[in-house]
Amino acid sequence: MKQKYYLLRIEMREIEPVVWRQFIVPAEISLDRLHDVIQIVMGWKDSHLHEFNFGRKRYVENIDEEFDDEKTFLEGAERLNKHLKKKGDKCLYVYDFGDSWEHELKLESSDYKLREDDCEISCVDGARACPPEDVGGPGGYEEFCKIIKSPRNKEHATMVAWSNGCQPTGKKFDPEYFDVYAVNDLLGWYVRWDRPRKLY
Repeated sequence: MKQKYYLLRIEMREIEPVVWRQFIVPAEISLDRLHDVIQIVMGWKDSHLHEFNFGRKRYVENIDEEFDDEKTFLEGAERLNKHLKKKGDKCLYVYDFGDSWEHELKLESSDYKLREDDCEISCVDGARACPPEDVGGPGGYEEFCKIIKSPRNKEHATMVAWSNGCQPTGKKFDPEYFDVYAVNDLLGWYVRWDRPRKLY
């Protein structure tokens, strides 16, 4: 059977202006591999726990006492196309249960036709930077952005120094930064690195 591809849009909740990405994955991608892709396209560092929430079912990387309920399952063998089937279908992706970054993942096309320059996993578009890890959730990020825009703020120098290295530019953190080419370079490395294992 011919491989189908999904065009997905992910956007962060409670952040204004919206941080979003549009990207392509195989329809049958497993949720653990989808997690890897989301981490790359958004710009997270994969330093915290996460979950996919499809309403009545939650899927996580590891099950322990924190997730000991009948609605929680391991994500490894679970396929995306079992849950998102038609245009408009959505789920919630939560990253870092302390900062609680909520992302809405929406299926924009269930039969995306790859263009000549598309890779089987690639980022099509997006806007604005992913917040730094451990910044304190949406409220902490809002405060952080105010501080780095205000050189007279007594915490300005500390926050600028703390956030150095968060972005590939190596410069002061820029909330508007997004480079689709840099994201696709990382995705290309991921696909090549993952090739010896079963990707989907």
